Amino acid sequence: MAVLGLDVGTGGSRAVIVDEDGSVFATATEAHAAFDSPRTGWAEQHPGDWWRASQAAIRAVLAAGAAAPGDIRAVGLSGQMHGAVLLDAAGEVVRPALIWCDQRTDAQCRRLTDEVGAARLIELVANPALTGFTLPKLLWVRDEEPAHWERVRTVLLPKDYVRWRLTGERATDAADASGTLLFDVAGRRWSSALIGQVGIDAASLPAVHEGPALTGRLVRAGAEATGLAAGTPVVAGGGDQAAGAVGMGIVSPGAVSATIGTSGVVFAATDRPARDPRGRVHTFCHAVPGRWHVMGVTQGAGLSLRWLRATIGAGDGGPDAADDPYDRLCAEAAAAPPGADGVLWAPYLMGERTPHLDPEARAALVGLSAAHGRAHVIRAVLEGVAFSLRDSLTIFDEMGVPATRIRLGGGGARSPLWRQIQADAYGQPVDVLAAEEGAAYGAALLAGVGAGVWGSVDEACAAAVRVAGTVAPDPGATEALEQQYARFRTLYCALHPRAGA
Repeated sequence: MAVLGLDVGTGGSRAVIVDEDGSVFATATEAHAAFDSPRTGWAEQHPGDWWRASQAAIRAVLAAGAAAPGDIRAVGLSGQMHGAVLLDAAGEVVRPALIWCDQRTDAQCRRLTDEVGAARLIELVANPALTGFTLPKLLWVRDEEPAHWERVRTVLLPKDYVRWRLTGERATDAADASGTLLFDVAGRRWSSALIGQVGIDAASLPAVHEGPALTGRLVRAGAEATGLAAGTPVVAGGGDQAAGAVGMGIVSPGAVSATIGTSGVVFAATDRPARDPRGRVHTFCHAVPGRWHVMGVTQGAGLSLRWLRATIGAGDGGPDAADDPYDRLCAEAAAAPPGADGVLWAPYLMGERTPHLDPEARAALVGLSAAHGRAHVIRAVLEGVAFSLRDSLTIFDEMGVPATRIRLGGGGARSPLWRQIQADAYGQPVDVLAAEEGAAYGAALLAGVGAGVWGSVDEACAAAVRVAGTVAPDPGATEALEQQYARFRTLYCALHPRAGA
């Protein structure tokens, strides 16, 4: 018995096969073509390339021989959120999809906020109008490409285009739908009020299901394309953040993850649709039925360390130094004390989302003196990213969202020093998982629940997600970082005095 998870990401599609104990039998990844950027700030991908890569990844993972096609009990889907896949009446792609990082829709976001009202948007869809979300992309196509818009009959999210090719069904999940700005997050349904106000055809939107729910079965064409058996059930799955959280066991109130990739995400499961009136964090449905989550985003998390490496180099470190350049940087940073002797990094290399919602925010390294060296600068960058992630935890606390345990993911979980810095900056223990397999793994667990392998998502996570160890905060370091965090909180307004707090 096995289940398969597929994550249709930005850089590639990844398939995993998981057994009833949650062990990974096999994995395979197929790269996507690089996204197109016809103009500065634009980002587009071709849905047909996602389908090509998904076919290849599924065929490759089956070819590993860990499970035969007939052994796959169900398939779960995850993928990049917020993209706008537009199909005509014949099911043909109208134009390349505008994806999550496309920033062309500032005018549409401003108009939405003016016409609907900032507070009313939070009331209707729990989130402000941001350029990354799907609705502003639809409005941009309607405004700027009316000939294309006239052809549109179906709007899908990226992973759901692959679902349509597999099953012939137009469907999505509540977590992914939450990122469209068209979804009543509290009611877990499309927002008829907002859809009516902006003039989108409700019939063009897919049916919404809970994460483990059956959305269809593989049709013959989907089976022939992938090597899976016709009739294999396909469950709803979840957007990449929610599915990734399932894969980390972040499914019940009090559970929080802090994941450092290029960006950084702090994700908290909740049993209610907790809203921030200022829209500083996202409030979405979870992939777990009847649960929600709040999520804060730091745009330049791992990007900060990558930028630093490109700027100052990783150093050779001598004959005994680690091979990985980031390991060398972290080893060098360990020579500086907690608090980096007062050096501070504001990680706003690509603007900032949480808590400032400011695409024009810029990074800064402050507090330098002639006594500081490379180690202080590197450590300040690691700490500055942790402080930015802590901003989300501070907002969660204001909202009454508990954070009783924190699990680390991404590159920030692989570095012992960065793990310790996070424990010290957050002032509480942090867990490190035995294995982190990403959103495809969470999608596989959701497939297992849908197939009856586990009775619930909670049961699946209890069986499959394992903690390898816990890092406790160091009291002295925590005290030093508490003082630094207080200074960090003043940086944004000092750097951007017109923006306000």
